Amino acid sequence: MAWLQIRLNATAETAEIIGDHLFESGAVSVTFVDAYDTPVFEPLPGETRLWGDTDVVGLYDAITEMEPVIEQLKQLPELANQLVYKVEALEDKDWEREWMDNFHPMKFGNRLWICPSWREAPEPNAVNVMLDPGLAFGTGTHPTTALCLTWLDGQELADKTVVDFGCGSGILAIAAIKLGAKQVIGLDIDPQALTASADNAERNGIKDKLTVYLPKDQPADLQADAVVANILAGPLRELAPVISALVKPGGQLALSGLLQEQADELREIYSQWFQLNPTAIEGDWCRLDGTKIA
Repeated sequence: MAWLQIRLNATAETAEIIGDHLFESGAVSVTFVDAYDTPVFEPLPGETRLWGDTDVVGLYDAITEMEPVIEQLKQLPELANQLVYKVEALEDKDWEREWMDNFHPMKFGNRLWICPSWREAPEPNAVNVMLDPGLAFGTGTHPTTALCLTWLDGQELADKTVVDFGCGSGILAIAAIKLGAKQVIGLDIDPQALTASADNAERNGIKDKLTVYLPKDQPADLQADAVVANILAGPLRELAPVISALVKPGGQLALSGLLQEQADELREIYSQWFQLNPTAIEGDWCRLDGTKIA
């Protein structure tokens, strides 16, 4: 099947408006790409991660008449005199197969591998997480996930309880179990994420050690020895008291989904409850981690 692609330049204020319009006009998919042409791999389910300069890419069936789509965009008051776009034809590909062919086993820290479920593990005796992301986000390809996986690999998790806040595909929860945690609780606002996490846990033979909840259903007194939250700066800011309360006194916390320029604000907020370590950085992204003050 052939496709047409429209790419529109946007800002953080206009990107979601454009995306909504593209879906309403028949786009089969909409992707947000940052100013440096880096795909948005892992937004929080139900949310959109936006940069100051964003490209919005819509994919349409090749028979779609694009002129009406563009004319309707021009009528949006938010885009007056600001509509910059490009329409191009795409060659026919098996997009799912292409994505699968390019998802390779990846190593994090000293002993942890994330392996697509359709490939063999490079080191069979290592700590291997076999992953099929399914409908939820989380493959390890994004720097924020890599930062969290590396942190988990460096923790002593034997006989510990861990909370994966915003569990997505379950990649962090399953890694924690494989690294020795006795029990992991996955929390997410998206039911699809809970399904993907449970399916991946079963695939890895550790389903009995993972329990998943929507936030409204989680135990009222839930606390863990370690909490990892790879979401976004906004939710990390707004939910700081909630996330902090999940960590036992003396327990460990790791936060990611942050750009470097957002770290200082989050550090100041979480320093109320935690003794934080130096910021870990990978590219434009970073991780805050530390120990809860007893």
